[in-house]
Amino acid sequence: MKAWEATVRKSQAVARKRAKSIFATMSVAHADDAEMNVPAEVVDIEKSFSGGDVYKGQWLDNCPHGQGSYIWSDGSLYIGEWVKGQMTGRGKFTWVGGASYEGQFKDGFMDGEGIYSGSSNDIYIGRWAMNLKHGTGTRHYPNGDSYDGDWCHGVQDGEGRYAWHFGNQYTGEWKNGEMSGNGTMTWKNGNEYKGCWEAGLPNGNGTFKWEDGSSYEGVWNSDPDEQNGTYHPADDDADNIDWDPQDVMAELGECQVCQGETIPIYPSQKMLFWPTGQDSKSIKGRGGKSRSRRKSIDVRFNSGSEMTSWGSETDATSEVSNRNSVEGREVNEGLGNLQIDDWDQCSGIPRNIKIKPPKRQGQTISKGHKNYELMLNLQLGIRHSVGRPAPATSLDLKPTAFDTKEKIWTRFPPEGSKNTPPHQSCDFKWKDYCPLVFRTLRKLFKVDAADYMLSICGNDALRELSSPGKSGSFFYLTHDDKYMIKTIKKAEVKVLKRMLPAYYSHVRACENTLVTTFFGLHCVKLTGSAQRKVRFVIMGNLCCTEIPIHRRYDLKGSSLGRITDKPESEIEATTTLKDLDLSFIFRLRNLWFEDFCRQVEKDCDFLEQERIMDYSLLVGVHFLGSRSREGTQDSESVGTSPLSTPDGDHCSSGETTIKLGVHMPARIEQTSRSFETQLIGEPTGEFYNVILYFGIIDILQDYDISKKLEHAYKSFQYDPTSISAVDPRQYSKRFRDFILQVFVDDK
Repeated sequence: MKAWEATVRKSQAVARKRAKSIFATMSVAHADDAEMNVPAEVVDIEKSFSGGDVYKGQWLDNCPHGQGSYIWSDGSLYIGEWVKGQMTGRGKFTWVGGASYEGQFKDGFMDGEGIYSGSSNDIYIGRWAMNLKHGTGTRHYPNGDSYDGDWCHGVQDGEGRYAWHFGNQYTGEWKNGEMSGNGTMTWKNGNEYKGCWEAGLPNGNGTFKWEDGSSYEGVWNSDPDEQNGTYHPADDDADNIDWDPQDVMAELGECQVCQGETIPIYPSQKMLFWPTGQDSKSIKGRGGKSRSRRKSIDVRFNSGSEMTSWGSETDATSEVSNRNSVEGREVNEGLGNLQIDDWDQCSGIPRNIKIKPPKRQGQTISKGHKNYELMLNLQLGIRHSVGRPAPATSLDLKPTAFDTKEKIWTRFPPEGSKNTPPHQSCDFKWKDYCPLVFRTLRKLFKVDAADYMLSICGNDALRELSSPGKSGSFFYLTHDDKYMIKTIKKAEVKVLKRMLPAYYSHVRACENTLVTTFFGLHCVKLTGSAQRKVRFVIMGNLCCTEIPIHRRYDLKGSSLGRITDKPESEIEATTTLKDLDLSFIFRLRNLWFEDFCRQVEKDCDFLEQERIMDYSLLVGVHFLGSRSREGTQDSESVGTSPLSTPDGDHCSSGETTIKLGVHMPARIEQTSRSFETQLIGEPTGEFYNVILYFGIIDILQDYDISKKLEHAYKSFQYDPTSISAVDPRQYSKRFRDFILQVFVDDK
């Protein structure tokens, strides 16, 4: 026995010694670490696609990377640098008609310094951002005009000089492509106007000087009744001339800013989706450690240079067992490590989100519905209010337009009256609050009166959302989803009437405001013993879009009760999630992020001054990767992006405009919370391409006595900073601090 034990101990000692020597000379790496150390190799290829497109150049990770040229089937051509399948770096894009852009690109957009040469001698030299002229630049127009100065979002904005081909020139401030602010117009004959401008015409204090030294000084306005001034002759003994300042306004009619040539289609509209070209800088592994994604070049040489690439998820998984070679060298080694959930990551949809087919919101209000007559009353009243002929109104409203003390009701008997048509509903009365203000607001928001009436009062019925909101209000949607009608309490009506002058001034001054757009405020009073009053406000529907919204988030910056108690399997596209449900950071391109920060500050300042609280930012998210799952993307060819250009060109989805908060391309980054009540989790490095819609909603709650009592009561039980009902100043600061952490600059 002793001899046997000694033999065992000796054998164990030898084994330990051997193990030490083995592990001293070699190390065992985790499979992911081994993947990371396998270098990807750039190859030169020539590739033809089924649609007739051709790419020739450097290729890496199954997409263009490096120098290369791409010829589209329509004849468009790009020659330049690529990064992960996107036109990024210096390059030249040439259109079929002969126009060209040469300069810097970023993610397919013209971005940085660049020169655009149009087919009709329209030339721009300067800065670009997301396809738009943005920064300083010089433009020479086809008719001989030129502009040198500041640009913002594609139009003249800031300081600049415009010279007309017939000799006149303007030097001064611009806003939204028009002469606005302080500036000087010099005529070819030597006459000069120096002063204030608005919308391309003199407006405010200014002086007009003739070449001989005489001048006219005073207040200028396009309305003759609003102007006044004094004529100063060059010679004190000279008589006043018979001259009308409106003559200057007439002369300025020929000084129109040239619109120039329109770019037919932007390179970003031809942006390519390469199956594994998704931007995934660093992906968190299941162990929580950051790792680089292993990508393989899946290139097959059949005969000559003919090649094929992955087309769909099915194709990708079937290729796992295949071995392809380039000049006898295997390039698919390690491909078996690409898991199905990793392919989900490549497709652009977070693995923890299940996309379901979108359902149409609400129940159609048909005959027999309890609110059928109320809907008819509302439609009759709006048709009466909006359809009445009215004179053209100026955007400069007088204080009397905001007077809400009038008690004018219009009666709608079923048999009809002198001013109302016969109808099939019950007898009711109708009140239209501040009609001139809301008519002007609709004009300001570019809402056509006929389309507005057709949406609300057409043959199609409204739809009632399934359940009332937290406040007990009911919501109705128009058949085309453009407008949302909300029943509101008397207290909310008072808040809106009180803040209406400031609201009008704010939305007029801030064309990119994120606050709710209001189009009308009405009241229906049912006759009879009940005498019930139902008050309505009509708003724009933030999520009215032809592409599906996959997730909706209502964000306030508070944590108490801000979670939706639903499992993922029960979450629909119409479910409104809350702060603690959010597991993303939204990354906006620098051009839009700067505008977003400025606008959030302005909107919060406005709401704080009006003592409004409890508002939130509603965010709608469309995942671009869902297109392949919904069966709309061609699985055999490289697809084009559904993004439109930032300045209003049509996109493939039917959207027509990108503006702040509307159809905005962005990236989102997955986050992970360390504890349940953590508002913003830690970034994980997982990125997804999305289109965003967002705006500030629920802006009719002021800090009244009920909210003060709610704050006092909850402060005894919970952290005061976690509850929603707080002082407007504190609410504004908390809201903007939170929002500007959720939205970040995608540098």
